[in-house]
Amino acid sequence: MNRMLNAKTICITSGKGGVGKTSFAVNLSMSLVARGHRVLLIDGDLGLANVDLLLGISVQKTIRDVMEGGALMESICFPSDNFGVLPATSGIPEMVDLGPEEQGRIGTYLQAVVESFDYVLIDTAAGIGTSVLWFTSIADEIVILLTPDPTSITDAYAMMKVLAQKYGRQTFQLVLNNVTDAREGLGVFNNLKSVAERFLKLDLRFLGAIPHDTDVSQAIREQIPFLERTPDGEAARAVQEIAEQF
Repeated sequence: MNRMLNAKTICITSGKGGVGKTSFAVNLSMSLVARGHRVLLIDGDLGLANVDLLLGISVQKTIRDVMEGGALMESICFPSDNFGVLPATSGIPEMVDLGPEEQGRIGTYLQAVVESFDYVLIDTAAGIGTSVLWFTSIADEIVILLTPDPTSITDAYAMMKVLAQKYGRQTFQLVLNNVTDAREGLGVFNNLKSVAERFLKLDLRFLGAIPHDTDVSQAIREQIPFLERTPDGEAARAVQEIAEQF
């Protein structure tokens, strides 16, 4: 599927799990909504969904209902005005690796509704599974979230290598999460950018760094976005600054 009509489609992904990707996707969505945009957040972790948990919302229908012939708009829930969420499923293995027919069905439904939104954000699973690669293929922009952890950096590099060599993606936007300060985040980015430019000829762009903030983990436990719980917190301010770049 090509560009989704008038909506900017942003795929938020990571090479390694546990880096805070879903929390970032939820709070970035809310930041864009606060700036006056209409946003659809798709939970692209099709077998282990958790966007609904972080938002504390009750789900009646999911993306699986869409695949089985249901109407997409009926499967979207609205936690607030201008903020739509298409939930995924949990504990259903067959949802993890979608075939071409299922991908095409989802793509067709998405094309039918995206004109209702300004942004479509896709929170993928971690790694390079089939569904992750497909979601990245339909996105206008790919945002990779990583931490200063060496394994996270290595996995992010490996993911970009696959997307570049097999799918022709050359531009990636990076966000460093859980850093000590902005200086650490920029330092990690610059080192990775140097290696990616030299060996893969990639164009890496730095969106920003999100500092370690105890309010984030507390918000997750309370199932409240940290942007809502502590809007003046360090993490919330960092995400708001990142949202301004879109």
